[in-house]
Amino acid sequence: MLNDGQAIVDEVEAAIRAGSADKCLATARRVTSLFLASAGKFNSEQIELFDNVLERLVKTIELRALADISARMALTDISEQLAPVAQAPPAIIRRLAGNDEIRIARPILQESSRLSADDLVEIARTKSEQHLLAVAGRWWLKEVVTDALLARRFASVSHRLVSNPGAKVSPGGFAVILAQAEHDPVLAVETGIRADLPSELRLQLLRRATEEVRGRLLERAPPYLFEEIRHAIAAVAAGVERDMSQVRDFTAAKRHVAKLKDDGELNETSLLGFARQRKYEETIVALADLARSNIEVIRSLMQSLRSEGLLVPCRAAGLSWETTAAVMECRYTTGSMGPVELAHARSQFTKLTRENADRLLRFWQVRASQPARPGARTH
Repeated sequence: MLNDGQAIVDEVEAAIRAGSADKCLATARRVTSLFLASAGKFNSEQIELFDNVLERLVKTIELRALADISARMALTDISEQLAPVAQAPPAIIRRLAGNDEIRIARPILQESSRLSADDLVEIARTKSEQHLLAVAGRWWLKEVVTDALLARRFASVSHRLVSNPGAKVSPGGFAVILAQAEHDPVLAVETGIRADLPSELRLQLLRRATEEVRGRLLERAPPYLFEEIRHAIAAVAAGVERDMSQVRDFTAAKRHVAKLKDDGELNETSLLGFARQRKYEETIVALADLARSNIEVIRSLMQSLRSEGLLVPCRAAGLSWETTAAVMECRYTTGSMGPVELAHARSQFTKLTRENADRLLRFWQVRASQPARPGARTH
């Protein structure tokens, strides 16, 4: 390979000295073909050699003949060939990705695994809407990249991202999308059916949505989101408000419940009293103790737009339906659950055994205590 490498370098030097765009194009095609023929067998030193010579050739082509259609076609062809190659030379990949001509950049932006998150963020900050659209369609995107894409406020990019299940979106990113969705029914529907849209933001979207958008959301909702969306729509339609994003201080509630427990007065009756008075913090702390759970698990269930999860700690604590219903109503600052939703919850409560509820609650506690596992891919 040493002799072959020197021959490649000599050929590139000759093409550049010749000053002919056609000669450079022909050499670039030949070097690319040589690389692709054995890409999986090259070591890092050999890949670096191809990287250096290809970058020099492409730079020369760009400087001398980019306005020429044959040059653009050649660079597009090289881009399309290198994009799916996992061992593609990284410097030439970055150069092609940053080309102002979208036909040249698009294959790399859409597919190349050689681009890092930092590379993609730089593209998102500096390049055209078409470049951002290409990045938004990648099969996997980290939040730092989608944040950079959304910062440019292109509606087309927001549409592409929410329809891409592999794009991770931060709460801040979703806030940008929701602001756009207020005047874009299609975007509102696509965003509303995202499984990773936080419940409080889904409620915010539904609160501001038209009846038509709410109806389309129900039609498009996947099975695992249908009940949550239906419950949220019912709550919004009834003028019911649940403040799930408010910062809560449980310090006083913990002291109060601890004293009741020390005095032997913490029981279902005291929990029912808290719930009926809609003392949100005290209800959570008391239920966590009676169900032998923890505050964070119970709070997440109280915040969920779906009611079924909250039935589990109530059944595990051995509560009656009367107390369980009061706990569920405590989630609302005004209004109450509709009769249909309440009847459905009671049916589910009746079917749920205490043994199964206890087992499920223990599983949730273990899962909540485990740190999130980092993704395998980094771009």
